[in-house]
Amino acid sequence: MNDHVRSAERALTIGTWLIVFGAMLYSVLTVTPLMAAHTPEGWSWTAPILPVVVDTAVVVVVRLDAVLARLGGDGGRWSIALRWMTGGMTLALNVADSALKSDLVGVAVHAVAPLLLIVTAETGLAYRRAIAAAVAGIEEQERAELAAREEAAAARREAADRRAREDREHQAQVAREQREHEALLLREQTAAAERARREEREESQARERRAAAERERREREHEQQQRERERREREDAERRAAAVREREERERRERAALLAEGPAVEKVPEERARQIARAAFTEGLPVRNAAELSGWSVGWVSARYQELREAVPV
Repeated sequence: MNDHVRSAERALTIGTWLIVFGAMLYSVLTVTPLMAAHTPEGWSWTAPILPVVVDTAVVVVVRLDAVLARLGGDGGRWSIALRWMTGGMTLALNVADSALKSDLVGVAVHAVAPLLLIVTAETGLAYRRAIAAAVAGIEEQERAELAAREEAAAARREAADRRAREDREHQAQVAREQREHEALLLREQTAAAERARREEREESQARERRAAAERERREREHEQQQRERERREREDAERRAAAVREREERERRERAALLAEGPAVEKVPEERARQIARAAFTEGLPVRNAAELSGWSVGWVSARYQELREAVPV
């Protein structure tokens, strides 16, 4: 039924708007020459404005009436007045040119479109109101049927709820017994797990104690080895220091022996002269004294002193 109603409304809407736009187009083409003939010179371009304004008012009226009829409303007296006024204006403008020329045939021909528009608007309004009333009746019937179906569904739901409640109570009893059994198993598993954790904890503590004892033993051994290494290093350092002191003492005696020989009568061999120059340089003797002890020239001894100075690290 709703499909038929929608199809009828669609046909009514399409037909109404075809008539409206056809009448508007015909009206603009008919009225524009009349307005151009009665418009001051230079303003003829405004001739189409009036027919367009009047026909726009017709479109507004038709559209608003359609919406109000669809909603089951009524625009009141002003709506009726506007609808007939726009229709009358359209009719007057369309037949005016033929009436001024006393052309009755032209009046009849040009009155067709406006009269058709007026009658279509009124008829469409009546159709829409009738359709709205029919739709309201159908909707009321559907609401009644829906209420009956909902009442039957409520009764079925109540029966189903009762069965579901009984099933839930039975399932709750089964679930309660299952939970009690699972709780008992869980307590036993928890006790077993606690014993296992306690044993594992005790074993871990024992391992930690053994590891701590092992670390302590290793630390003692490491400390003993460190002390032994430090003792050996001290002894080595003392031996090296003694060797250094011994070497220095020996070198000092050798230098003293070289310097105690006194001035040379003649030049000593170059290697011995270098030893005398080195001993004199070390003891801080002047170049001249070293030259007297070696028998070599002051310039040669000065060159050896310079070499020894350059060899000494800064």
